[in-house]
Amino acid sequence: MTNVKGKGAQARRGVRNSKTLESGAKVGLVAYGIVHLLIAWIAIQVALGGGGDPSQGGALKSMSDDPVGVVILWITAVGFVALVFWKLSDAIWGFADEDGAKKGIKKAEAAGLAVLYGFLAVLAFKSATGSGGGGNSEESFTAQVMSAPAGRWLVGLIGLAIMAGGAYQIYRGVTRRFEHDLKPSATSGSSGTAIVRLGQVGYTAKGVALGIIGLLFIIAAIDYDADKAGGLDDALKMLRDQPFGPVLLILVALGLAAFGAYCFGWARYVKRR
Repeated sequence: MTNVKGKGAQARRGVRNSKTLESGAKVGLVAYGIVHLLIAWIAIQVALGGGGDPSQGGALKSMSDDPVGVVILWITAVGFVALVFWKLSDAIWGFADEDGAKKGIKKAEAAGLAVLYGFLAVLAFKSATGSGGGGNSEESFTAQVMSAPAGRWLVGLIGLAIMAGGAYQIYRGVTRRFEHDLKPSATSGSSGTAIVRLGQVGYTAKGVALGIIGLLFIIAAIDYDADKAGGLDDALKMLRDQPFGPVLLILVALGLAAFGAYCFGWARYVKRR
């Protein structure tokens, strides 16, 4: 029995320390950065009166317009798959030095990120194969939830959860908690200062965007109207339509671009948890 346990522990260490998995995760983080840079570019065009879909799906779809973009999409999809396994290994075997509730929270966060990266992997594969489809997935999802018993309350709770997630992103940015994801050498010297500043601005901008998405879900629950729910594209367009909206949208877009640039530094100095 001891030998079996020893082999199991050795297998777990093999997965956690896999160089192939680490290399794939680095590719995934670079892809994550590219997606945010594309979202920022589309958002700036929207702020200036142009069209486009400033969302993760829209950013990936914009890459499928030429053969080079399709190749990048396939690489992006594989990178996101590697990130899924990376975060799943964290959720199952990671945070060995933590204990109690703190360990549980970090494992839950890792599992949530695995779901997010899995969603992005599916989007990338669909965009690469030209099967992305159309329609507003957020509105469709909200309509399905609202049709369930107590669905209106569920949509409202989802909105509150998304807003809480946004507040947490802002918290990570302001307190620099994202530095725990980086090797110590990442924050030293002038390049380290740049990575930290990009992370602070980027996480704060992501938090603002998530907060608006959560607000849209809450408005949909109050008005009992699934059409008022929306994703990142709807949130950024809602921001544009406010007083001084175009200026605010450009600022958020620049923040998302900062997060995209931060992802490149993250990929270089990523640390296992």
